[in-house]
Amino acid sequence: MITLPETDLVVHPLCLGSNIFGSNADAAQSHAVLHAYRNHGGNFIDTADAYNQWVDGHVGGESETIIGSWLKEINSRAEIVIATKVSLMKTRPGLSAENIIAACEESLNRLQTDYIDLYYSHGDDPDVPMEEVLGAYAQLIAQGKVRYIAASNFSPERLRLALEISRDNNLPSYVAVQDKYNLVDRASYENNMAQTVAQFGLSNIPFYGIARGFLSGKYRPGVTEVDSLRAAGALEYANDKNFSIVAALDTIAASHNASVSAIALAWLRQQPTVSTPIASARTVDQLNEIIRVVELSDEELALLSALSL
Repeated sequence: MITLPETDLVVHPLCLGSNIFGSNADAAQSHAVLHAYRNHGGNFIDTADAYNQWVDGHVGGESETIIGSWLKEINSRAEIVIATKVSLMKTRPGLSAENIIAACEESLNRLQTDYIDLYYSHGDDPDVPMEEVLGAYAQLIAQGKVRYIAASNFSPERLRLALEISRDNNLPSYVAVQDKYNLVDRASYENNMAQTVAQFGLSNIPFYGIARGFLSGKYRPGVTEVDSLRAAGALEYANDKNFSIVAALDTIAASHNASVSAIALAWLRQQPTVSTPIASARTVDQLNEIIRVVELSDEELALLSALSL
């Protein structure tokens, strides 16, 4: 277990993503994955009010609702760390104080809980003063409805501004970011956000840790059909350079008797500004592939880093 920097949240080294709960995985499948994750000692679940509004017939909130029914079933809320988000739900867009307060109440109702451990601004809202955004979070924290706040998909400049306003006005401060980062998609984070995260002592809890499944080992040269609803997105990474990374992952995985996914997540976990990566699973078998925590040697880290530059 690890403690997220700037918090007292003690979490498993793999954060379970739930963006497929209620879409690729129905309630029963999702509960099975959640039970398996907990049985492995997992306690950190990431969701958002916007999940899964992009699916036909969905309006958002489906993932939170499934997690809420599971929390009620296990009746052990204090053992679980829940992260959810606000600003991208079509019926609750933006970061006005009014919207944050209302969206939080709706998320609490769907999650069947009275507090959120980590509440993200899912995206920046330049039309709302930072003081208003952070003031709304201050109200929620004072009421015990939110413990910590974090930022996802911000620019380094806007994150820095938010942190400075928090400091200068005695307002709650973002304790983490959630940005896309993985072995085959490094530049956007490393060239932009990583320096700001390091300077302020925060951490990244990155999404797409296995690159939409590309780093699961299912995608190989010449393979055009994979049993995944996210295959089209994963195949965007299909090129010679990235297949060479997968080949190296194969070799390292064999030496650790681990899955390719576990090795890809191990590289990510051992990067300087990362606390715990996020990965999702549609089935218990997929969960078993990503849950093992592997410690890579310096040589293994260096090899993967060199291949992925």
